[in-house]
Amino acid sequence: MRAARARTASLLGTVLALLVVAVGVAGVVAGERDDSPGLQALGALLVVGAVVVRVRAAHRRRPPA
Repeated sequence: MRAARARTASLLGTVLALLVVAVGVAGVVAGERDDSPGLQALGALLVVGAVVVRVRAAHRRRPPA
């Protein structure tokens, strides 16, 4: 039961991270179209932040070598 919850939480986290990445990419594209460097920076921060959070979560979950 515990493993199933962990897999569900991991899947939910991955889906949420992908959603944040999609919003970030849309922000970068919209900022480029509107020539808005602030929106591009926010979009890039969203993408980088989502990737960093998922990598750190996966690293914490991995058993020690």
